[in-house]
Amino acid sequence: MTEKEIVDYIKNNDIQKIKFAFADIDGVLRGKLIHTDKFLDGLKEGLGFCDVVFGWDSADAGYDNVSATGWHTGYPDKLAQIDLSTFRLIPWENNTPFFLADYKNNDQTALPICPRTLLKRIAQECSAMGYHAAFAQEFEWFNFRETQQSLVEKNFHDLTPLTNGMFGYSILRPSLEDAYYNDLFDLLGAFDIPLEGLHTETGPGVYECAYFHDEVVRAADKATLLKTAVKEIANKHGIIATFMAKISDKLPGCSGHIHQSLWNTGKTENLFYDPNQEHNMSDLFKHYVAGQLYCLPHIVPMLAPTVNSYKRLVEGAWAPTTLTWGFDNRTTALRVLNHSKKTARLEQRVSGSDTNPYLAIAASLASGLYGIKHKLSLDVPPTTGNGYANKSNGSIASNLMDATQLMKNSSIAKELFGEAFVQHFTATREWEWRQFSKHVSDWEMKRYMEII
Repeated sequence: MTEKEIVDYIKNNDIQKIKFAFADIDGVLRGKLIHTDKFLDGLKEGLGFCDVVFGWDSADAGYDNVSATGWHTGYPDKLAQIDLSTFRLIPWENNTPFFLADYKNNDQTALPICPRTLLKRIAQECSAMGYHAAFAQEFEWFNFRETQQSLVEKNFHDLTPLTNGMFGYSILRPSLEDAYYNDLFDLLGAFDIPLEGLHTETGPGVYECAYFHDEVVRAADKATLLKTAVKEIANKHGIIATFMAKISDKLPGCSGHIHQSLWNTGKTENLFYDPNQEHNMSDLFKHYVAGQLYCLPHIVPMLAPTVNSYKRLVEGAWAPTTLTWGFDNRTTALRVLNHSKKTARLEQRVSGSDTNPYLAIAASLASGLYGIKHKLSLDVPPTTGNGYANKSNGSIASNLMDATQLMKNSSIAKELFGEAFVQHFTATREWEWRQFSKHVSDWEMKRYMEII
């Protein structure tokens, strides 16, 4: 819809309020419900919004190690520029209009630490190279028969899963909660996030969904909105949905795999597929895979952004641990799917469901384009069989601090994302590690309190 069509729709339907939001550095949506008059006034020059949202963590604790904002700047307003192309209606909130926004400096220049702005810049580079990037992110998550209040009362322990047992791809289990299950499919579709598939995964109360691929920025918008939408729909049914990467060492983690391909600008030809090449892989596809493989050690915090992320990246838990690729191999970091021209793509399997989709997708696209720009050869042979055992090309960092230091000191990361972003983002990950390091866990109490 054009700006005029959107404005006419709002006026003709006597809409009095709209909601807008943007993703912070952790991918958490921050936003407001505002009067229509304020929305219309802000269309041209933007809306003032406190920049503290880039100066605190997911628990609203202020960083003490970033320069972008803080007590030293007085936490001023910056501009939230509403992106009219993201217009949609929230079907579970009486069709309230909703928009995503980009954060900008007050002089209207781009804010380099804004995740959506970063992805838009990389997408523009991709387009300038003559490619249309088609992406999608799939998600797994746990569902509990709890409320926000009961989580606190139970101290986040002994939670009741939506259903019991493992039961991946079960037809029976979703029928026990068919109202919720069907609401997810129908309401997400009405919210302009049409699902390709929805099913149970292995684990008590675990669901997985995949949405149809789209242009890369729109794909990241959908992924970001999907996570919050699922939580809101779940709340309507007395259910808590969590996208934590790992809730128990006894259960598989929750993935956020990213599927990606490059097409010609007319979107008529999948440039990853070449039937005249071995394994149907075009030279462009090989460069792209080589770029991701080469850059992977330098971008891990954007794919695994929390302390908890690395509890998922362990051997034998359906998540990769090594710098590997292979053909239709679910034990490798990069899985090449090359069966047909229509579906040829790369699946990046490091990302968990806890990622900020803008950052995880930006990291994937930028590193693939790096391989194309530098014409990197895919010299690492494909892994056949157990990717966990193949450490010949190295391993993925095993914790957030190690991964962050690699990225912080990486000239490649700075080339891909800019020094301002790398400096700010890695500082936020160092902060996250510090908060974890101060915490005394139940494991420590049980292990050391009596015996030591």
